[in-house]
Amino acid sequence: MTGIDEAKKRIDENKISRDKCYYNDEYTNMCYLDISGEVPVIKFRCMEKYDYITLAFSTRLGGVSHDEEFLESLNFGWDRGDKEENVRENYKRICRSIDGDYRKLVLSDQVHDNKVMYVDERYEAGESIEKKIKGIDGLTTDRKGLILATSYADCVPLFFFDPVRKIIASSHSGWRGTVGFIGSETIEKMKKLYGSKAEDIICIVGPSICQECYEVSEDVIEEFKKAYDKSVWNDIFYEKNDGKYQLDLWAANYHQFRKCNIPHKHIFVSGLCTCCNSDILYSHRASHGKRGNLNGFMMINS
Repeated sequence: MTGIDEAKKRIDENKISRDKCYYNDEYTNMCYLDISGEVPVIKFRCMEKYDYITLAFSTRLGGVSHDEEFLESLNFGWDRGDKEENVRENYKRICRSIDGDYRKLVLSDQVHDNKVMYVDERYEAGESIEKKIKGIDGLTTDRKGLILATSYADCVPLFFFDPVRKIIASSHSGWRGTVGFIGSETIEKMKKLYGSKAEDIICIVGPSICQECYEVSEDVIEEFKKAYDKSVWNDIFYEKNDGKYQLDLWAANYHQFRKCNIPHKHIFVSGLCTCCNSDILYSHRASHGKRGNLNGFMMINS
């Protein structure tokens, strides 16, 4: 597996392509690897000025999982063949790295749906780091110290932040979640619960599979044709000579946010592909399912 120094260089120097119309002009070095804590974490430059919010994304580096075939150290998946004590220790390590209390983790339950749930202290994982939520891909909270934890291994991490009302949300968006508009559902939940306004919300698309790595069949594309206006189809997918398609979930989520009236300047795409970088990030597609889980961690600091 790639060492921390090489991983840091690769992530720090990642420059998102500028040849897509939906890319923010500020996308140069969107992500960087913070190695100041016990385990390295990916952070996002667009969040640096908001010191009362913690947003971090894991890599495969720095944990205690041992299966060299697919876990390779920092795994957060309970059902990936890892020992439960390893997963718990991995959570503890990354929480120490982000100055969070592991007992205040709130773990989502990825089922590729579009449900978003408000969470408070009732859903804290506690000493045993227990998942207390079922069938929920999106979480939102206004509670300080709670750590929203959502899992990924190619699917798209969506992070939301309202700096006016100081509230956060985190959602898991695979192709089903994207075509089911979980991003829009999350934004609407923020509006309903907290009175958030679209012009205030910041949206971040985290590390996930890129278009060139994500081949899908026609039946998937048909679902996107039903869900998205024809004017944006060329941004979202293209057909190949063999009848397969390349699907861009980053673009699909961007257009979803714009339809919700999120300002262009408030949408940030990491540009970091899990499949292209499968030696430092878990990728379901690259590993043919033999992998651990990455996690996003978001917290309103106490």
